[in-house]
Amino acid sequence: MTIRTWLAAATVGLLAAGALGAAPASAADAPYKVLVFSKTAGFRHSSIPNGIAAIQTLGSANNFTVTATEDANAFTTANLAQYQTVVFMSTTGDVLNDTQQTAFESYIRGGGGYVGVHAAADTEYSWPFYGTLVGAWFASHPAIQQATVNVEDRAHPATAHLGATWVRTDEWYNYQSNPRTTAHVLASLNESSYSGGTMNGDHPITWCKTIDSGRSFYTGFGHTEESYTDPNFTKLLLGAIRYTAKRVDADCSPPAPSGNSVYQGEAFNSTGGVQVASHGPAVGGQTAGFIDNNDWIAYNNVNLSAVKGVTVRVASAGAGGTVEFRAGSTTGTLLGSVAVPNTGSWDTFRDVFTTLTASTSTSLYLVFRGNGGSLFDVDQFTLARNATTKQGEAWSSMSGLQVASHGPAVGGQTAGFIDNNDWAGYTGVNLATVAGARVRWSSAGPGGTVEFRAGSSTGALLGTIALANTGSWDTFREAAIPLSTNSATSVYLVFHGGSGSLFDIDEFSLIG
Repeated sequence: MTIRTWLAAATVGLLAAGALGAAPASAADAPYKVLVFSKTAGFRHSSIPNGIAAIQTLGSANNFTVTATEDANAFTTANLAQYQTVVFMSTTGDVLNDTQQTAFESYIRGGGGYVGVHAAADTEYSWPFYGTLVGAWFASHPAIQQATVNVEDRAHPATAHLGATWVRTDEWYNYQSNPRTTAHVLASLNESSYSGGTMNGDHPITWCKTIDSGRSFYTGFGHTEESYTDPNFTKLLLGAIRYTAKRVDADCSPPAPSGNSVYQGEAFNSTGGVQVASHGPAVGGQTAGFIDNNDWIAYNNVNLSAVKGVTVRVASAGAGGTVEFRAGSTTGTLLGSVAVPNTGSWDTFRDVFTTLTASTSTSLYLVFRGNGGSLFDVDQFTLARNATTKQGEAWSSMSGLQVASHGPAVGGQTAGFIDNNDWAGYTGVNLATVAGARVRWSSAGPGGTVEFRAGSSTGALLGTIALANTGSWDTFREAAIPLSTNSATSVYLVFHGGSGSLFDIDEFSLIG
Protein backbone atom coordinates (compact mmCIF):
# COMPACT_ATOMS: atom_id res chain seq x y z
CA MET A 1 0.00 0.00 0.00
CA THR A 2 1.34 3.44 -0.84
CA ILE A 3 1.64 6.35 1.59
CA ARG A 4 -1.63 8.11 1.95
CA THR A 5 -2.88 11.09 3.90
CA TRP A 6 -6.16 10.34 5.60
CA LEU A 7 -8.31 13.39 5.05
CA ALA A 8 -11.78 11.90 4.74
CA ALA A 9 -14.12 14.45 6.25
CA ALA A 10 -16.65 11.78 7.13
CA THR A 11 -14.09 9.84 9.18
CA VAL A 12 -12.90 12.95 10.94
CA GLY A 13 -16.46 13.91 11.73
CA LEU A 14 -17.23 10.46 13.09
CA LEU A 15 -14.71 10.80 15.90
CA ALA A 16 -14.82 14.55 16.41
CA ALA A 17 -17.37 14.37 19.19
CA GLY A 18 -15.29 11.91 21.19
CA ALA A 19 -11.66 12.65 20.42
CA LEU A 20 -11.64 16.28 19.35
CA GLY A 21 -14.08 17.54 21.93
CA ALA A 22 -12.36 15.66 24.75
CA ALA A 23 -8.74 16.48 24.01
CA PRO A 24 -7.15 19.65 25.42
CA ALA A 25 -6.35 22.00 22.56
CA SER A 26 -2.65 22.49 21.86
CA ALA A 27 -3.07 24.82 18.90
CA ALA A 28 -0.29 27.01 20.28
CA ASP A 29 2.24 24.27 19.40
CA ALA A 30 4.48 25.01 16.45
CA PRO A 31 3.12 23.02 13.48
CA TYR A 32 4.57 19.56 13.06
CA LYS A 33 4.06 16.29 11.22
CA VAL A 34 3.19 12.83 12.53
CA LEU A 35 3.60 9.54 10.65
CA VAL A 36 1.18 6.78 11.62
CA PHE A 37 2.42 3.31 10.63
CA SER A 38 0.00 0.38 10.80
CA LYS A 39 1.55 -2.46 8.80
CA THR A 40 0.79 -5.93 10.16
CA ALA A 41 2.56 -9.19 9.43
CA GLY A 42 0.58 -11.11 12.07
CA PHE A 43 -2.75 -10.55 13.77
CA ARG A 44 -4.56 -7.47 12.50
CA HIS A 45 -6.67 -5.41 14.91
CA SER A 46 -10.04 -4.16 13.68
CA SER A 47 -9.45 -0.98 15.71
CA ILE A 48 -6.59 0.23 13.49
CA PRO A 49 -8.80 2.48 11.27
CA ASN A 50 -10.36 3.93 14.42
CA GLY A 51 -6.92 4.68 15.81
CA ILE A 52 -5.76 6.40 12.63
CA ALA A 53 -8.92 8.50 12.45
CA ALA A 54 -8.60 9.48 16.12
CA ILE A 55 -5.06 10.73 15.61
CA GLN A 56 -6.15 12.64 12.53
CA THR A 57 -8.84 14.33 14.54
CA LEU A 58 -6.37 15.19 17.28
CA GLY A 59 -4.07 16.65 14.64
CA SER A 60 -6.80 18.89 13.23
CA ALA A 61 -7.40 20.37 16.66
CA ASN A 62 -3.78 20.53 17.82
CA ASN A 63 -1.72 21.87 14.94
CA PHE A 64 -0.15 18.71 13.54
CA THR A 65 -0.73 16.95 10.25
CA VAL A 66 -0.98 13.20 9.92
CA THR A 67 0.31 10.88 7.21
CA ALA A 68 -0.88 7.28 7.57
CA THR A 69 0.84 4.42 5.78
CA GLU A 70 1.39 0.69 5.71
CA ASP A 71 4.26 1.04 3.26
CA ALA A 72 7.56 0.29 5.00
CA ASN A 73 9.37 2.17 2.22
CA ALA A 74 8.45 5.30 4.17
CA PHE A 75 11.30 4.39 6.53
CA THR A 76 14.17 6.16 4.82
CA THR A 77 16.43 8.74 6.36
CA ALA A 78 15.21 11.47 4.04
CA ASN A 79 11.50 10.73 4.49
CA LEU A 80 11.58 10.29 8.27
CA ALA A 81 13.35 13.62 8.68
CA GLN A 82 10.11 15.51 8.01
CA TYR A 83 8.26 13.90 10.94
CA GLN A 84 8.61 14.86 14.57
CA THR A 85 7.24 11.52 15.77
CA VAL A 86 6.11 8.14 14.38
CA VAL A 87 3.13 6.21 15.79
CA PHE A 88 3.17 2.41 15.49
CA MET A 89 -0.59 1.74 15.50
CA SER A 90 -0.99 -1.92 16.57
CA THR A 91 1.68 -3.15 14.18
CA THR A 92 2.49 -6.87 14.39
CA GLY A 93 5.34 -9.11 13.26
CA ASP A 94 8.37 -8.19 11.15
CA VAL A 95 7.40 -5.00 9.36
CA LEU A 96 10.78 -3.41 8.47
CA ASN A 97 13.75 -4.80 6.57
CA ASP A 98 17.38 -4.25 7.64
CA THR A 99 17.82 -1.00 5.71
CA GLN A 100 14.56 0.41 7.05
CA GLN A 101 15.52 -0.61 10.58
CA THR A 102 18.84 1.21 10.28
CA ALA A 103 17.12 4.38 9.07
CA PHE A 104 14.56 4.27 11.89
CA GLU A 105 17.16 3.63 14.60
CA SER A 106 19.20 6.59 13.35
CA TYR A 107 16.05 8.72 13.32
CA ILE A 108 15.27 7.87 16.96
CA ARG A 109 18.82 8.19 18.28
CA GLY A 110 19.14 11.50 16.44
CA GLY A 111 16.13 13.03 18.20
CA GLY A 112 13.00 11.54 16.62
CA GLY A 113 9.94 10.31 18.48
CA TYR A 114 8.11 6.98 18.77
CA VAL A 115 4.64 6.18 20.11
CA GLY A 116 3.77 2.49 20.35
CA VAL A 117 0.09 1.60 20.69
CA HIS A 118 -1.09 -1.80 21.98
CA ALA A 119 0.21 -4.45 19.52
CA ALA A 120 3.30 -2.35 18.79
CA ALA A 121 4.72 -4.60 21.53
CA ASP A 122 3.96 -7.60 19.28
CA THR A 123 6.39 -6.37 16.63
CA GLU A 124 9.99 -6.97 15.46
CA TYR A 125 10.99 -9.64 17.99
CA SER A 126 14.31 -10.30 16.27
CA TRP A 127 15.45 -6.65 16.27
CA PRO A 128 17.21 -5.83 19.59
CA PHE A 129 16.94 -2.06 19.15
CA TYR A 130 13.18 -2.28 18.80
CA GLY A 131 13.00 -4.18 22.06
CA THR A 132 14.88 -1.32 23.71
CA LEU A 133 12.62 1.22 21.99
CA VAL A 134 9.25 -0.30 22.88
CA GLY A 135 10.45 -1.26 26.37
CA ALA A 136 8.95 -4.77 26.60
CA TRP A 137 7.62 -7.34 24.16
CA PHE A 138 4.17 -8.97 24.29
CA ALA A 139 3.90 -12.39 25.96
CA SER A 140 0.18 -13.25 26.28
CA HIS A 141 -3.24 -11.87 27.15
CA PRO A 142 -6.45 -13.04 28.81
CA ALA A 143 -9.96 -12.29 27.53
CA ILE A 144 -11.12 -8.69 27.18
CA GLN A 145 -12.39 -7.54 30.58
CA GLN A 146 -12.61 -4.63 32.98
CA ALA A 147 -9.58 -3.80 35.13
CA THR A 148 -8.38 -1.04 37.44
CA VAL A 149 -5.46 1.04 36.23
CA ASN A 150 -3.22 2.68 38.82
CA VAL A 151 -1.97 6.03 37.50
CA GLU A 152 1.55 6.31 38.92
CA ASP A 153 2.53 9.65 37.33
CA ARG A 154 -0.13 12.36 37.16
CA ALA A 155 2.28 15.07 36.00
CA HIS A 156 3.13 13.70 32.56
CA PRO A 157 1.05 15.41 29.81
CA ALA A 158 -0.33 12.02 28.77
CA THR A 159 -1.74 11.17 32.21
CA ALA A 160 -2.20 14.54 33.95
CA HIS A 161 -5.96 14.49 33.23
CA LEU A 162 -6.51 11.15 34.96
CA GLY A 163 -7.36 10.38 38.56
CA ALA A 164 -5.32 8.12 40.82
CA THR A 165 -7.19 5.11 39.40
CA TRP A 166 -8.96 4.49 36.13
CA VAL A 167 -11.42 1.64 35.57
CA ARG A 168 -11.64 0.64 31.91
CA THR A 169 -12.23 -2.35 29.62
CA ASP A 170 -9.52 -3.51 27.24
CA GLU A 171 -7.36 -6.47 26.28
CA TRP A 172 -4.64 -6.57 28.92
CA TYR A 173 -1.23 -7.62 27.67
CA ASN A 174 1.28 -9.52 29.75
CA TYR A 175 4.88 -8.73 28.78
CA GLN A 176 8.01 -10.83 28.47
CA SER A 177 9.91 -8.55 30.85
CA ASN A 178 9.15 -5.76 33.28
CA PRO A 179 10.12 -2.39 31.74
CA ARG A 180 10.27 -0.59 35.09
CA THR A 181 14.06 -0.70 35.40
CA THR A 182 14.68 0.97 32.02
CA ALA A 183 11.56 3.12 31.53
CA HIS A 184 9.47 5.60 33.52
CA VAL A 185 6.17 3.89 34.33
CA LEU A 186 3.13 6.15 34.02
CA ALA A 187 0.38 3.61 34.71
CA SER A 188 0.13 0.00 35.83
CA LEU A 189 -2.57 -2.64 36.25
CA ASN A 190 -4.00 -3.81 39.55
CA GLU A 191 -3.73 -7.53 38.84
CA SER A 192 -6.19 -8.33 41.63
CA SER A 193 -8.90 -6.40 39.75
CA TYR A 194 -9.09 -8.84 36.81
CA SER A 195 -8.16 -12.38 35.82
CA GLY A 196 -5.13 -13.45 33.79
CA GLY A 197 -2.33 -11.11 34.86
CA THR A 198 1.04 -12.90 35.01
CA MET A 199 3.48 -10.21 36.13
CA ASN A 200 3.51 -10.98 39.85
CA GLY A 201 1.67 -7.87 40.95
CA ASP A 202 3.94 -5.32 39.22
CA HIS A 203 2.29 -4.85 35.83
CA PRO A 204 3.24 -1.66 33.93
CA ILE A 205 0.82 -0.86 31.10
CA THR A 206 1.97 2.61 29.94
CA TRP A 207 5.48 4.04 30.10
CA CYS A 208 7.94 6.45 28.50
CA LYS A 209 11.72 6.71 28.11
CA THR A 210 14.51 8.48 26.28
CA ILE A 211 16.92 6.83 23.85
CA ASP A 212 19.93 9.04 23.22
CA SER A 213 18.33 12.24 21.80
CA GLY A 214 15.02 10.55 20.96
CA ARG A 215 11.85 9.95 22.96
CA SER A 216 9.72 6.81 23.27
CA PHE A 217 6.20 6.24 24.63
CA TYR A 218 4.26 2.98 24.79
CA THR A 219 0.76 2.16 25.96
CA GLY A 220 -0.88 -1.24 26.15
CA PHE A 221 -4.32 0.37 25.81
CA GLY A 222 -6.09 0.44 22.45
CA HIS A 223 -7.26 -3.05 21.49
CA THR A 224 -10.95 -2.18 21.32
CA GLU A 225 -12.59 0.01 18.71
CA GLU A 226 -14.37 1.88 21.50
CA SER A 227 -11.02 3.02 22.95
CA TYR A 228 -10.64 5.65 20.25
CA THR A 229 -13.80 7.53 21.22
CA ASP A 230 -12.91 7.44 24.93
CA PRO A 231 -11.87 10.99 25.85
CA ASN A 232 -9.48 9.78 28.56
CA PHE A 233 -7.66 7.58 26.07
CA THR A 234 -7.51 10.15 23.26
CA LYS A 235 -6.11 12.71 25.71
CA LEU A 236 -3.47 10.13 26.61
CA LEU A 237 -2.58 9.69 22.94
CA LEU A 238 -2.34 13.44 22.46
CA GLY A 239 0.01 13.76 25.42
CA ALA A 240 2.14 10.92 24.06
CA ILE A 241 2.37 12.54 20.62
CA ARG A 242 3.20 15.99 22.01
CA TYR A 243 5.83 14.55 24.35
CA THR A 244 7.59 12.45 21.71
CA ALA A 245 7.37 15.30 19.17
CA LYS A 246 9.09 17.55 21.74
CA ARG A 247 6.23 20.01 21.94
CA VAL A 248 6.11 19.48 25.69
CA ASP A 249 8.68 18.15 28.16
CA ALA A 250 8.26 15.57 30.91
CA ASP A 251 10.38 13.48 33.26
CA CYS A 252 10.71 10.06 31.61
CA SER A 253 13.86 8.93 33.40
CA PRO A 254 13.70 5.42 34.88
CA PRO A 255 14.17 4.86 38.61
CA ALA A 256 17.74 5.70 39.49
CA PRO A 257 19.56 2.38 39.84
CA SER A 258 21.75 1.85 42.85
CA GLY A 259 24.85 -0.23 43.42
CA ASN A 260 27.06 -1.62 40.69
CA SER A 261 26.44 -3.09 37.24
CA VAL A 262 29.05 -5.41 35.72
CA TYR A 263 29.62 -5.75 31.96
CA GLN A 264 31.89 -8.33 30.36
CA GLY A 265 34.29 -6.75 27.88
CA GLU A 266 33.60 -9.33 25.17
CA ALA A 267 29.78 -8.93 25.49
CA PHE A 268 29.70 -5.79 23.36
CA ASN A 269 26.74 -5.05 21.06
CA SER A 270 28.84 -3.48 18.32
CA THR A 271 32.52 -2.85 17.69
CA GLY A 272 35.06 -1.13 15.51
CA GLY A 273 38.16 -3.32 15.26
CA VAL A 274 37.95 -5.26 18.54
CA GLN A 275 37.91 -9.06 18.65
CA VAL A 276 37.16 -11.59 21.37
CA ALA A 277 40.35 -13.02 22.91
CA SER A 278 40.75 -16.11 25.14
CA HIS A 279 42.63 -15.80 28.44
CA GLY A 280 42.37 -18.40 31.20
CA PRO A 281 42.59 -15.93 34.12
CA ALA A 282 39.89 -13.67 32.64
CA VAL A 283 36.39 -13.76 34.10
CA GLY A 284 34.63 -16.31 31.90
CA GLY A 285 37.91 -17.00 30.07
CA GLN A 286 37.45 -14.26 27.44
CA THR A 287 38.15 -10.55 26.96
CA ALA A 288 37.69 -7.77 24.46
CA GLY A 289 41.11 -8.03 22.82
CA PHE A 290 43.36 -7.15 19.90
CA ILE A 291 42.69 -3.49 20.69
CA ASP A 292 44.45 -0.91 18.52
CA ASN A 293 44.39 2.89 18.54
CA ASN A 294 40.91 4.31 17.79
CA ASP A 295 39.15 0.94 18.09
CA TRP A 296 35.89 0.95 20.08
CA ILE A 297 33.18 -1.23 21.60
CA ALA A 298 29.57 -0.29 22.44
CA TYR A 299 26.97 -1.56 24.90
CA ASN A 300 23.24 -0.90 24.48
CA ASN A 301 20.49 -0.44 27.07
CA VAL A 302 22.89 0.93 29.70
CA ASN A 303 21.47 3.19 32.40
CA LEU A 304 23.92 6.06 32.83
CA SER A 305 21.53 8.41 34.62
CA ALA A 306 23.07 8.00 38.08
CA VAL A 307 26.54 6.66 37.26
CA LYS A 308 29.42 8.08 39.28
CA GLY A 309 32.43 5.92 38.50
CA VAL A 310 33.77 2.89 36.67
CA THR A 311 36.31 0.19 37.49
CA VAL A 312 37.93 -1.51 34.49
CA ARG A 313 39.75 -4.85 34.72
CA VAL A 314 42.54 -4.86 32.16
CA ALA A 315 45.62 -6.81 31.08
CA SER A 316 48.47 -5.71 28.83
CA ALA A 317 51.82 -6.86 27.55
CA GLY A 318 51.64 -4.04 25.01
CA ALA A 319 51.97 -0.30 25.10
CA GLY A 320 48.93 0.34 27.29
CA GLY A 321 46.91 3.46 26.58
CA THR A 322 43.62 5.02 27.66
CA VAL A 323 39.93 4.15 27.66
CA GLU A 324 37.46 6.94 26.93
CA PHE A 325 33.87 6.45 28.11
CA ARG A 326 31.49 8.26 25.74
CA ALA A 327 27.71 8.56 25.65
CA GLY A 328 25.74 7.58 22.55
CA SER A 329 28.52 7.33 19.96
CA THR A 330 32.29 7.20 19.48
CA THR A 331 32.29 11.00 19.36
CA GLY A 332 29.58 11.50 21.99
CA THR A 333 29.95 13.33 25.29
CA LEU A 334 33.10 12.29 27.16
CA LEU A 335 32.00 10.96 30.54
CA GLY A 336 35.51 10.15 31.78
CA SER A 337 38.79 8.49 30.78
CA VAL A 338 41.30 6.26 32.51
CA ALA A 339 44.91 5.30 31.79
CA VAL A 340 45.75 1.62 31.31
CA PRO A 341 49.34 0.54 32.11
CA ASN A 342 51.34 -2.44 30.90
CA THR A 343 50.48 -5.09 33.51
CA GLY A 344 53.40 -7.42 32.67
CA SER A 345 51.55 -10.02 30.57
CA TRP A 346 48.28 -10.66 28.78
CA ASP A 347 47.25 -12.95 31.65
CA THR A 348 48.02 -10.46 34.44
CA PHE A 349 44.93 -8.41 35.27
CA ARG A 350 44.68 -5.15 37.18
CA ASP A 351 41.84 -2.80 38.07
CA VAL A 352 41.89 0.87 37.05
CA PHE A 353 39.25 3.36 38.18
CA THR A 354 37.90 6.74 37.16
CA THR A 355 34.92 8.89 38.02
CA LEU A 356 32.21 9.37 35.40
CA THR A 357 29.69 12.09 34.57
CA ALA A 358 26.06 10.90 34.44
CA SER A 359 24.19 10.94 31.11
CA THR A 360 20.68 10.42 29.75
CA SER A 361 22.05 8.25 26.93
CA THR A 362 21.25 4.55 26.95
CA SER A 363 24.32 3.43 25.01
CA LEU A 364 27.90 3.48 26.28
CA TYR A 365 30.94 3.52 24.00
CA LEU A 366 34.46 2.61 25.11
CA VAL A 367 36.96 4.26 22.76
CA PHE A 368 40.59 3.19 22.95
CA ARG A 369 43.66 5.36 22.41
CA GLY A 370 47.37 4.56 22.38
CA ASN A 371 50.46 3.96 20.28
CA GLY A 372 51.27 0.77 18.43
CA GLY A 373 49.24 -2.42 18.11
CA SER A 374 47.41 -4.56 20.67
CA LEU A 375 47.34 -1.95 23.43
CA PHE A 376 45.51 -3.91 26.16
CA ASP A 377 42.60 -6.29 26.78
CA VAL A 378 39.40 -5.37 28.65
CA ASP A 379 38.12 -8.23 30.79
CA GLN A 380 35.16 -6.45 32.38
CA PHE A 381 34.05 -3.10 33.73
CA THR A 382 31.79 -2.14 36.61
CA LEU A 383 29.59 0.97 36.67
CA ALA A 384 29.21 2.34 40.20
CA ARG A 385 26.30 4.58 41.18
CA ASN A 386 26.45 5.25 44.92
CA ALA A 387 28.80 7.78 46.51
CA THR A 388 29.56 8.93 50.03
CA THR A 389 31.44 12.23 50.21
CA LYS A 390 33.40 13.31 53.27
CA GLN A 391 34.94 16.72 53.86
CA GLY A 392 38.60 16.39 54.71
CA GLU A 393 38.24 18.48 57.89
CA ALA A 394 35.21 16.45 59.10
CA TRP A 395 37.27 13.63 60.61
CA SER A 396 36.08 11.53 63.55
CA SER A 397 39.62 11.05 64.81
CA MET A 398 43.05 12.15 63.65
CA SER A 399 46.75 12.39 64.39
CA GLY A 400 48.76 15.51 63.55
CA LEU A 401 46.24 17.34 61.35
CA GLN A 402 44.79 20.83 61.68
CA VAL A 403 41.89 22.57 59.94
CA ALA A 404 43.16 24.97 57.26
CA SER A 405 41.19 27.79 55.61
CA HIS A 406 41.21 28.06 51.82
CA GLY A 407 38.66 30.12 49.89
CA PRO A 408 38.48 27.80 46.84
CA ALA A 409 37.93 24.70 49.02
CA VAL A 410 34.47 23.18 49.34
CA GLY A 411 33.11 24.88 52.46
CA GLY A 412 36.24 27.04 52.66
CA GLN A 413 38.23 24.56 54.77
CA THR A 414 40.49 21.53 54.35
CA ALA A 415 42.36 18.96 56.37
CA GLY A 416 45.74 20.71 56.38
CA PHE A 417 49.25 20.89 57.83
CA ILE A 418 49.66 17.22 56.88
CA ASP A 419 53.05 15.67 57.61
CA ASN A 420 54.50 12.21 57.00
CA ASN A 421 52.62 9.47 58.93
CA ASP A 422 49.71 11.70 59.97
CA TRP A 423 46.27 10.16 59.60
CA ALA A 424 42.54 10.92 59.73
CA GLY A 425 39.63 8.54 60.42
CA TYR A 426 36.03 8.82 59.15
CA THR A 427 33.09 6.77 60.42
CA GLY A 428 29.69 5.94 58.94
CA VAL A 429 30.89 4.62 55.59
CA ASN A 430 29.97 1.45 53.69
CA LEU A 431 33.05 -0.27 52.30
CA ALA A 432 31.23 -3.51 51.44
CA THR A 433 30.46 -2.46 47.85
CA VAL A 434 33.03 0.27 47.33
CA ALA A 435 34.55 0.44 43.85
CA GLY A 436 36.91 3.40 44.11
CA ALA A 437 37.69 6.78 45.61
CA ARG A 438 37.94 10.31 44.28
CA VAL A 439 40.20 12.75 46.15
CA ARG A 440 40.29 16.55 45.86
CA TRP A 441 43.52 18.09 47.12
CA SER A 442 45.92 21.00 46.83
CA SER A 443 49.65 21.27 47.47
CA ALA A 444 52.48 23.75 47.34
CA GLY A 445 54.63 21.21 49.17
CA PRO A 446 56.37 18.00 48.14
CA GLY A 447 53.18 16.01 47.68
CA GLY A 448 53.05 12.35 48.69
CA THR A 449 50.62 9.46 48.95
CA VAL A 450 47.36 8.65 50.72
CA GLU A 451 46.65 5.13 51.89
CA PHE A 452 42.99 4.15 52.34
CA ARG A 453 42.77 1.67 55.23
CA ALA A 454 39.77 -0.14 56.75
CA GLY A 455 38.89 0.24 60.42
CA SER A 456 42.11 1.77 61.75
CA SER A 457 45.29 3.54 60.66
CA THR A 458 46.97 0.11 60.44
CA GLY A 459 43.94 -1.76 59.05
CA ALA A 460 43.65 -3.56 55.72
CA LEU A 461 45.03 -1.50 52.82
CA LEU A 462 42.24 -0.80 50.32
CA GLY A 463 44.23 1.33 47.88
CA THR A 464 46.89 4.03 47.54
CA ILE A 465 46.82 7.26 45.55
CA ALA A 466 49.69 9.61 44.72
CA LEU A 467 49.02 13.35 45.16
CA ALA A 468 51.39 15.75 43.39
CA ASN A 469 52.25 19.41 43.91
CA THR A 470 49.37 21.37 42.32
CA GLY A 471 51.18 24.72 42.15
CA SER A 472 49.66 26.40 45.23
CA TRP A 473 47.62 25.69 48.33
CA ASP A 474 44.60 27.27 46.60
CA THR A 475 44.89 25.22 43.40
CA PHE A 476 42.82 22.05 43.69
CA ARG A 477 42.93 18.94 41.56
CA GLU A 478 41.06 15.64 41.57
CA ALA A 479 42.22 12.07 41.03
CA ALA A 480 40.65 8.64 41.45
CA ILE A 481 41.78 5.10 42.28
CA PRO A 482 40.10 1.69 42.62
CA LEU A 483 39.57 0.38 46.16
CA SER A 484 39.14 -3.11 47.57
CA THR A 485 35.94 -3.91 49.46
CA ASN A 486 35.87 -4.50 53.20
CA SER A 487 33.28 -5.11 55.93
CA ALA A 488 34.51 -2.20 58.08
CA THR A 489 32.32 0.89 58.53
CA SER A 490 35.16 3.36 59.05
CA VAL A 491 37.92 4.41 56.67
CA TYR A 492 41.30 5.85 57.60
CA LEU A 493 43.43 8.05 55.36
CA VAL A 494 47.11 7.61 56.18
CA PHE A 495 49.54 10.14 54.71
CA HIS A 496 53.14 9.56 53.61
CA GLY A 497 55.78 11.72 51.93
CA GLY A 498 58.83 13.85 52.53
CA SER A 499 59.32 16.57 55.11
CA GLY A 500 56.99 19.48 55.79
CA SER A 501 53.35 19.99 54.86
CA LEU A 502 52.69 17.49 52.07
CA PHE A 503 49.20 18.48 50.80
CA ASP A 504 45.73 19.50 51.97
CA ILE A 505 42.69 17.22 51.61
CA ASP A 506 39.56 19.18 50.65
CA GLU A 507 37.19 16.21 50.29
CA PHE A 508 37.02 12.61 49.13
CA SER A 509 34.22 10.40 47.80
CA LEU A 510 33.85 6.65 48.22
CA ILE A 511 32.09 5.39 45.09
CA GLY A 512 30.34 2.05 44.84
